[in-house]
Amino acid sequence: MNKIGLIAGAGELPVAFAKSAVQKEKPLKIYAIKGITDKKIQNIAPTVWLNLGEAQKLIDSMKQDHITDVVMLGKIEHFHLLKSIHRFDKRARSFFNQLIDKRAKSILEAVLNELQKEGFNPIDPTPYLSSLLVPEGLIAGKYPEEHFIEDAKFGLKIAKEVAELDIGQTVVVKDKIVVAVEGLEGTDKCIIRGGELAGEYTVVCKVARKNQNMRYDVPVIGTQTLKSMKKAKAKLLAVEAGKTFLVEKEEFKKLAQKYNISIIGFDLSNI
Repeated sequence: MNKIGLIAGAGELPVAFAKSAVQKEKPLKIYAIKGITDKKIQNIAPTVWLNLGEAQKLIDSMKQDHITDVVMLGKIEHFHLLKSIHRFDKRARSFFNQLIDKRAKSILEAVLNELQKEGFNPIDPTPYLSSLLVPEGLIAGKYPEEHFIEDAKFGLKIAKEVAELDIGQTVVVKDKIVVAVEGLEGTDKCIIRGGELAGEYTVVCKVARKNQNMRYDVPVIGTQTLKSMKKAKAKLLAVEAGKTFLVEKEEFKKLAQKYNISIIGFDLSNI
């Protein structure tokens, strides 16, 4: 049986994948990043902790552990890379210096290619996480007034274009005005910034890229998203159905009810 190596970034998605792989009785080894990966992941399967940028150590460890299949899940924000790049090992520095640009898509695709060159097989994690994919329709909270739905449809179209440019996957809109676009700061700070600029009742829109590669950087929502929306006094979270993962589902639904926030999955082919 192929042994899976999970390269785990921040958030709940790597934790959810690890739990699913263990439940399916798949051999799993986790490669976690100090200061980024949630520490509770080490309670699920054997875990190696690495500093961000220890590329050679990661590759050597996976080879020693006889890893065949590899999965990359969880966020590593651009600002983490910028803060740590001076501490990268020789392999990582050489890798980054050869990149044409430093967009998220460019970096992640280059990492996958590098792993394939080393003999590893990057796999699609969706079969382990299919139960977390957001369906079309109302996910949590109450169905909002029509003008919020119109804002959502407007914002999702804009978000799709922004995602294709690899700037970010989230935009905040109000009254069909783009208030904030996700950049280097990440989703949560984008949401809060939207609230600071436009006040209450904003609509947060999050999408996948066109032709999204499900092997990396798939959009994720969870309780932290809702906490940021509460801080911003946002009203509606609109996401792309079938291409967005929802983690901590039960807690998420309870929190949405408590905060009076609506969450809807949209089929973008219908808007």
